[in-house]
Amino acid sequence: MKNSGMCPKCNSRNILRIEGKAGVYGSGNNIPVGFTIFSYVKVPRYVCCNCGYSEEWIDKEDIPYLEKKFR
Repeated sequence: MKNSGMCPKCNSRNILRIEGKAGVYGSGNNIPVGFTIFSYVKVPRYVCCNCGYSEEWIDKEDIPYLEKKFR
């Protein structure tokens, strides 16, 4: 959905991007890569408004942080 702008399940183009966030105590849609709220990789979601299918993607600029932490 991120790249095509189309739902792979129902072919709808009514797609929303919901930004990831990092809240208190690790709340939100994120992956921790450090010890503070400022060291989280936010994980945006793409949601089809027609059928409800969703996907999560990591923004390319955040991938090096994940590699450093988990490789």
